[in-house]
Amino acid sequence: MISGLELCEFIERGGVLTDVEGTTPQEIYRNVIDAIKLPEGIDRELVYTELCEREKVLSTAVGNGIAIPHPRRPLMKNAEDQRIVVCFLKNPINMHAPDSLSVQTMFVLLSGSSQVHINVLASLAKLFRKTEFKKLLETKPSVDKLVSVIKQTELN
Repeated sequence: MISGLELCEFIERGGVLTDVEGTTPQEIYRNVIDAIKLPEGIDRELVYTELCEREKVLSTAVGNGIAIPHPRRPLMKNAEDQRIVVCFLKNPINMHAPDSLSVQTMFVLLSGSSQVHINVLASLAKLFRKTEFKKLLETKPSVDKLVSVIKQTELN
């Protein structure tokens, strides 16, 4: 697992998008990719295509109204380019989650290695089990509020 501090750094680099529009994962991904800042040399269309391709394989919805979209392969070239873009959807969408709940929050993970990817997923899964964190997500918090709460939450 990665530390809460590292997770916060990923989120600070990626930022928070609120009221992202779209009725399908593909529409959401298009709007997210068009809105975010990507590191120099990273092709937006490649990131978009990779997110869509990954979703075709298996839904990235994990339950509790949360999805963790991510490319099937690492796309970030440098460790400092890795990021999580937290997206609060304008309208929840059905992504065939294991608990059948519609997705209202996405953590778009763009990592630089398979190991980092797995460690981030484990850290996020631990956070998502915490009732207070799930309730926080319902308020569509700012990046500062999100980071503050993660720092206060024991991830280890």
